Amino acid sequence: MTDTRVPRRRRFLVCEPRHFAVQYAINPWMHPDTKVDVDLARDQWQGLIRAYREHGHAVDAVDPVPGLPDMVFAANSAVVVDGRVFGSLFHALERRPESDHYETWFKAAGYDVHRSESVCEGEGDLVWTGRYLLAGTGFRTTREAHREVQEFFGHPVISLTLVNPYFYHLDTALFVLDDDNVAYYPEAFSPGSREVLARLYPDAVLATLEDAMAFGLNSVSDGRHVFIAPRAEALAARLADHGYDPVPVDLSEFHKAGGGIKCCTQEIRS
Repeated sequence: MTDTRVPRRRRFLVCEPRHFAVQYAINPWMHPDTKVDVDLARDQWQGLIRAYREHGHAVDAVDPVPGLPDMVFAANSAVVVDGRVFGSLFHALERRPESDHYETWFKAAGYDVHRSESVCEGEGDLVWTGRYLLAGTGFRTTREAHREVQEFFGHPVISLTLVNPYFYHLDTALFVLDDDNVAYYPEAFSPGSREVLARLYPDAVLATLEDAMAFGLNSVSDGRHVFIAPRAEALAARLADHGYDPVPVDLSEFHKAGGGIKCCTQEIRS
């Protein structure tokens, strides 16, 4: 069945974890007394980059900046659709300077950048499906930002309310598999949002709490290959049953900051 899935070449933007650390707490995963093995983090991150390139994907990098330990989580910097860049305004003051550095990279690469007027955390909460944007709210990105995003891109935006602080961004609770389907953990969402997802994606791949807590939903799919946390074994098995090809990539050192594969990956859709 896997042979029926067609991968699409992607272009990703990443940031080396040269200055990665847990220096403050802005989600339940973070504890400032946590020690980070920077060498291990760099090795794991390089493993992700190798996996992307081995599967035919292009990877660009923005330079890391001292004093911005979460800059490695490139997905939060913006959302890019049809070559248009909607930049972020972070909820946490500690992360707000990241936006300037990512904006500089995008402009140098030839893109115009719209900076959000409301709190908005890029692909952390804004997921492009190929037809519309699924948009998370409840902990970080605001509903005002959802309206701003819709006006900017001219694509429908479907708001989804997150209710569990461990799944503080949409990309910790859901990811897009291809143009037709998603995987998600239902209990991360409000009852009404669960109904919306069930109507939109009746054949979705559903994850368990164990899958989600293992960062199994902080995954990246190219339509066939799913780059996924190794500990999310049950979810990987379900994906394989649906014809996808799981590619385990261990980013466990980044879990200490509440991040994983998708958090480290900004997709540039030209």
